Amino acid sequence: MNWDITLLRPFWLLALPLVVSAGWLLWSRRGGLGDWERVTNPALLQAMAALGRIERAPNRGPLLAGLSIIGLLALALSGPAIERRDTLSYRNLDGVLFLVDASASVHEDPRWPQLLTMGRFGLAALGTRPGGLIVFGGDAYVATEMTHDHLQLGQTFSLIEPDTVPDKGSRPGRALDLAADLLRTAQVIAGDVVVFSDGAGLGPETLRQTAQIAEQGARVSFVGFDALPSLQSHAKAGKGHAFVLSDTEALGAWLSDDARARLERQDYPLLFWHDYGRYVLILTLVPLLLLFRREGA
Repeated sequence: MNWDITLLRPFWLLALPLVVSAGWLLWSRRGGLGDWERVTNPALLQAMAALGRIERAPNRGPLLAGLSIIGLLALALSGPAIERRDTLSYRNLDGVLFLVDASASVHEDPRWPQLLTMGRFGLAALGTRPGGLIVFGGDAYVATEMTHDHLQLGQTFSLIEPDTVPDKGSRPGRALDLAADLLRTAQVIAGDVVVFSDGAGLGPETLRQTAQIAEQGARVSFVGFDALPSLQSHAKAGKGHAFVLSDTEALGAWLSDDARARLERQDYPLLFWHDYGRYVLILTLVPLLLLFRREGA
């Protein structure tokens, strides 16, 4: 485990100079907190001190205890944390869904094998991210649920044929709806959706669906045979990127981003950090107990 300490809320440390300043002012006062020496007859104080009724030196213990408690509270609120590099339970938060158009217009294009190769290259760039596959034509079907078995996912990707989707036509809107449902079910909040399409069936409705998926936190990118304006406009609405067949390495680099920075920008830093501020609060009990210490008779 990495033991480098990071402060999640460092602005709370601004209270420490104020605590130190207040402590110095109270400590430097001649008679302590009560300051009885300014209002009591000096002869009377001297006589009472000789009888052992008072202590001329002020008791600084309560002051030190109170300042320590306030200082520890400020430190606890600052959020001292340690990075949780070994946390695996959050990997599904940045999964990737591949949406492949298996309609005749795409499959019969001579560049179809290149499109499949680009998809498999994208799979190889997932790293520890889970992936899923949706195949669509006139309707959309889940070919592979979200999984970490990239080998199985790649094999399924390679087996897409013209009769994989029995429904004729190209309706990417059905695939986008299905992708949105899968992302919600898998609780993916910073993932990717990659649509392999020739642009058929894209329009105002699919543009709205793409924007809605982006609002869920996932980026929606498009891979096509050519740099069509429809693909680029949809990728822009989905906060993703539009790729062509020559952008194989760019697609791999895009998907190898593990979305950690996006999760932190979306106010999910505690997915990666363990806050130890609560344990610092326990330390405040030590000076607090000193305040309840009974004086001897």
